[in-house]
Amino acid sequence: MANLANQDVPKPGEWPVDPQEDVPVSKDRIWIDGCFDFSHHGHAGAMLQARRLGKELLVGIHSDQEILENKGPTVMTLEERVSAVDACRWSTRSIPYAPYVTSLPWISHYGCHYVVHGDDVTSDSSGEDCYRFVKAAGRFLVVKRTPGISTTDLVGRMLLCTKNHFIKSLTRTLSGEEGPGNPEERSNVGKEMSLRIKDYASDETGLQPGALVLSWSESSSIPTNSSSEGAGEYTTLVDGLRPKPGQRIVYVDGGFDLFSSGHIEFLHQVTKAEEVLGRRSGWYEAAAIQQRCGAGNGDDYRPAYVVAGVHDDCVISHWKGINYPIMNIFERGLCVLQCRYINAVIFSAPFVPTKAYLTNIPFGTPHAVYHGPTTFMPLTYDPYVTAKDLGIYQEIGNHEFQHVNAGEIVQRILRSRQMYEERQKKKGEKAAGEEAVRRREDMETEAVILEKERAVNR
Repeated sequence: MANLANQDVPKPGEWPVDPQEDVPVSKDRIWIDGCFDFSHHGHAGAMLQARRLGKELLVGIHSDQEILENKGPTVMTLEERVSAVDACRWSTRSIPYAPYVTSLPWISHYGCHYVVHGDDVTSDSSGEDCYRFVKAAGRFLVVKRTPGISTTDLVGRMLLCTKNHFIKSLTRTLSGEEGPGNPEERSNVGKEMSLRIKDYASDETGLQPGALVLSWSESSSIPTNSSSEGAGEYTTLVDGLRPKPGQRIVYVDGGFDLFSSGHIEFLHQVTKAEEVLGRRSGWYEAAAIQQRCGAGNGDDYRPAYVVAGVHDDCVISHWKGINYPIMNIFERGLCVLQCRYINAVIFSAPFVPTKAYLTNIPFGTPHAVYHGPTTFMPLTYDPYVTAKDLGIYQEIGNHEFQHVNAGEIVQRILRSRQMYEERQKKKGEKAAGEEAVRRREDMETEAVILEKERAVNR
């Protein structure tokens, strides 16, 4: 077994990511690795904790083949998983094709002294600890595993069609007024959830304030048409960084269920579109940079301040049915919050961004409202009529991951159900019977028919 630690060490020119020559090892440079299948907030939580232990975080990502051989099939491709890791606010660099059994030569080549992993045990196909070599070298650090979320949990929700993860009101859950258990238990859960939102709102160091977090409340979050103008109000959940001088306010919204490469690339394209506008307006000219940095604003910053609205569970359930959303609003909001392409998150954003909603955003009416090509919810009306009337509506064009949404991911699971069932059994999770799977397939078919009917009647 001793030589396994050194096998398949690339030569200069063969490493998957530069640099090709060895980097001096530093305790401030942390390594974390894994499958990172689905970009759920448990993965982000591990990266956040790891980032807080150093000044750089390198993230090793295993190949599809190695995961298949050691654990079972992935849901997302390597390219999609790299996209998710690159989008995490606390990731400095992704390293694809990292070995499944963590290798000392690999982490040393990239200059990392410590390897970080959660407090759960990860084994290879032979049943041995994947971190045995770094543990033996005294270069292993443990962080807490995020409870209540994992790829296995999410696959189980899909196959078993459960709905007990839904949240009726996030603000009431955070205050301990709603949820399972007695008042003391609900209060403790609410405090833990609030703390996690605050943690995920931290900056790229994981130590300082970062994203601003708001919630929106109104009488109904499911309007019957595009002219519905519900009154509501904003509440600050986390008082993060606000727009800086000259930044354009940009608004996006969605369900962001199973926060995937489709959502991530859309957000990335929004920032790119704003950078193009910034270049045209002289944002990146030396004089403009000097003016911003010399005006007491700290380091330079992007030309756009991106605000992401996240819809309630009831909104997505209303439009998609079955047991969508697979992730509840708390989980989806954390996924969006950890993304480096956004600056603020609004929980319980209305399905129709009305004039009252847009013009009362605490830091001003958006300069642009963007919509992308990753469609998921079948609509009977246009929710962006107000944005169009205000002349601020913009669209992002086609991109390579536009087909990847929650429905696509569920279909991937169903197509390879037997392999995922075996993976669930290895994890000790309840397997879905044939009847349950057929029910899921029938419900998905009915949802497609409903979507076509709505499209005809729109």
